[in-house]
Amino acid sequence: MKAEFVNPFLNAILDVLSTMARIDAKPGKPYLKKERTSLGDVSGLIGLTGKQMKGSLAISFTEPVILQIAENMLGEKAESVNDTVTDLVGEITNMVTGGAKRIFSEMGYDFDLAIPGVVAGKNHAITHKTSGQTIILPFHTENGDFFVEICFEG
Repeated sequence: MKAEFVNPFLNAILDVLSTMARIDAKPGKPYLKKERTSLGDVSGLIGLTGKQMKGSLAISFTEPVILQIAENMLGEKAESVNDTVTDLVGEITNMVTGGAKRIFSEMGYDFDLAIPGVVAGKNHAITHKTSGQTIILPFHTENGDFFVEICFEG
């Protein structure tokens, strides 16, 4: 997968979390994902389809990270991953994908977005509906880690 398809998502997640949640995230080194098991405790997954390519994005948060994001964005502390937190993961997934879609549009790529789905629970599976390789973008925050998965077929 070309870096030009990774960078819009990297920029979008950093922008959304810094502006909306006041979270400073440090990106790690991208790598290929080999298994379907999620690296986080709650994940948002959204499909993207366009004339040139189709793919999907998943954002997988560990519980401490998403609870801090929820507290920062909603102004109240959640004790565990509940319906409000899973709804928030869906919204973050939408915002990140929307931000990336804008960048892709400027590059000449147009996508339609599906409605995001959210899965919660330890060791849940993430199934991308495309046959391309899945790239993991790991991020670290003071509360722990989260992961962006990008899967495109061209």
